Amino acid sequence: MPVQPEHTRFKGIALPPNGWALAVLLVLYIFTGLIGHDPWKNDDAVTIGVVHDLVNNGQWLTPSLAGHPYPDAPLHYWVAAASSHLFAWILPVHEAARLANGIFTLLALAFIYFAARQLHGREQAPAAPLLLAGSIGFLFHAHEAQPMLATLTAHTAAYWGLSQFESRPLRGACCFGSALGLGFLANGLAPMLPLLPVAAFVVWRSKNRQRSALLLLASLLLASMIAGAWLAALLARSPDYLTDFWQLELTQLSGNAQAGLSLLNFATLLPWYAWPAFPLAGWTLWVKRRQLRSTSLALPIVAFLVTLAVISVCLGVRSAPALLLLPPLVLLAVPGVTSLRRGAANAFDWFSMITFSFFAVLAWVGWSAMVFAWPERLARQVNRLEPGFVGQFSWFSASFAVLATLVWCWLIVTSPRSPMRGIMHWMAGLTLFWLLIAMLWMPWIDYGKTYRPMSASLAKALPEKRGCIAGVNLADSLLASLDYFDGIRTVSPESPEGKDCAMLLIHGSPRTGNWHKIWEGGRPGERRDSEKLRLYRREAGRSGH
Repeated sequence: MPVQPEHTRFKGIALPPNGWALAVLLVLYIFTGLIGHDPWKNDDAVTIGVVHDLVNNGQWLTPSLAGHPYPDAPLHYWVAAASSHLFAWILPVHEAARLANGIFTLLALAFIYFAARQLHGREQAPAAPLLLAGSIGFLFHAHEAQPMLATLTAHTAAYWGLSQFESRPLRGACCFGSALGLGFLANGLAPMLPLLPVAAFVVWRSKNRQRSALLLLASLLLASMIAGAWLAALLARSPDYLTDFWQLELTQLSGNAQAGLSLLNFATLLPWYAWPAFPLAGWTLWVKRRQLRSTSLALPIVAFLVTLAVISVCLGVRSAPALLLLPPLVLLAVPGVTSLRRGAANAFDWFSMITFSFFAVLAWVGWSAMVFAWPERLARQVNRLEPGFVGQFSWFSASFAVLATLVWCWLIVTSPRSPMRGIMHWMAGLTLFWLLIAMLWMPWIDYGKTYRPMSASLAKALPEKRGCIAGVNLADSLLASLDYFDGIRTVSPESPEGKDCAMLLIHGSPRTGNWHKIWEGGRPGERRDSEKLRLYRREAGRSGH
C-alpha cells in the first residue's frame, strides 16, 4: 500500500485550509468585537453618528451628522442603516451598524481569494485571505465602523474582475464595472482612481486588445450608470448638497503639495502595517524575478505602484486609505508563501507561535490585574491609565477566552507540515489575540474610549429650556457622540442663530470674557486642559462672543 503523503493526513486542520475551516476562522476573527462596546473616537463615532441620523430622520439621499449636512458618498451608511433596521430588535444602532462592516470585510476576503485563485491557482489561493486578514493594519480598521472597508471590498472585487478579462471577459467586465460604480458610492472618486490605469494596463496586455478595450468601455458605462443614479437624484432634489460633495471631491483630486513626503511616510508605514504580506511580496519579487512580466505578477505590481502614487497625492498619509495598498501586496505575496525556503518557513512559523503565545500570556496577566488586582504593580498601572475603572468577572467571557486559548494550543501541536503552516499560525494567533482582547479587555478599553458618561454628565448640566448651543472646536466624532447618546446638538457660532445662543460648548482652551463656566468634563484619561470639554452660559445683559 502506498504511503499517504504527510500533507494529506489528518493532523488537526488540513493545510491548505479547506473552505469550512478557512471560513470559520475568518468569520470568528471578523465578527468578534463588532458588538459589546460604544462608538469610539474618530471614524467609528462619525460613521455611527451619520447612521443614527439616517435612521432617525430618514434622509437617505443626503446623509447628515448631528443635524448638519455631511456631504459624503452614501453606500456604506445605507448598508449600515439597513443593518440597524434589520437587527433593531436585538442590538442598539451602533452595534448593528458595525455588522455591515463585517459583511463588507468578509466580501473583501472572498474577492481576494477569487482573484488569487484566478492569478495563482486553487492550491495557493487560501493564502490570500489569510494574508489580508492577518495584516496588522487591517486589524486596526476591520472592527470599527469604517467606510474605507467598503472601498477595500470594491478594490478586491475589481481585481477579481480584471483577472478574468482573458478567461471570462464578460463576467470580468461586469464585475469590474460594478465594483467601480459601487466603490464610488462608497467613498467617492479619489480612492477609485488607481483602478483606471490598472484596467488600461490589463487591456494593453490582453491578447485581444480590441475586445478588451470594448469590454472596458462597457464596464465604465456600467460604473457611470451606478454612480450616476445617486448623482442625478441629488441634482434633482438637493443641488446644494451635490455642489458641496463635488467641491470636496475636487479638493481631494487637486492633490497636496507634499506628495513626496507622503510617499516617504508610506514607505515607513508599510513594513509594519502590511506585515506579513510586505516581506513576502518582497520575497516573491526576488525569487520570481525572471517572471515579473507574467500577468499574475505584473498586475499586482502595477496596481500597487499606481495606488501608492494616487493615495499619496490625493489622500495623504492616513491609516484608513493605506488599506487600499493591501490587496495588490497580498496578491503579490501569495507565491512567496509557498516558495519560502524551509529554514525561512520554519522561522516564520516559530515566530508566529512564540509571538502570539507570548501575547496570549500578556492578555491573561493584564486581565488578572484588571479583575483581581494581581499582579499589584500592573494593577496600579491599569488604574493610573483609566482612573475609576472597576473590573468585573464574567463567566461567559472568561470561558470563551479559555476555550480559544485551548484551541490555539491544540492547533499549534496538531498542524501538519505545510508551506502554509506559518501564515495559518499567524492568522490563528492574531485571531486568538483579538478574541482575548475582545473577551477580557473590552470593558477596560471601552471605559477609556467612550463618550457616554461625559455626554450624560453634560446633559444633566444643561437646563431644561436651554435654547440653542453654540459649538466651538468640536470634532465630528464629538458632535456625533453627543447627538447619539443624549441628543445634544450645536450650531456654528458664526451663524445668525449661533451669535444669539445663550450657551457655548467649547473643546480645548478655556473661554474668558462675558461667559460663565457651568460645567467641565472629559473622558477618564483626559487630564490636560486642551482635552477638556466646557460649557458656558452667557452673562446677563451681555451679547456677542
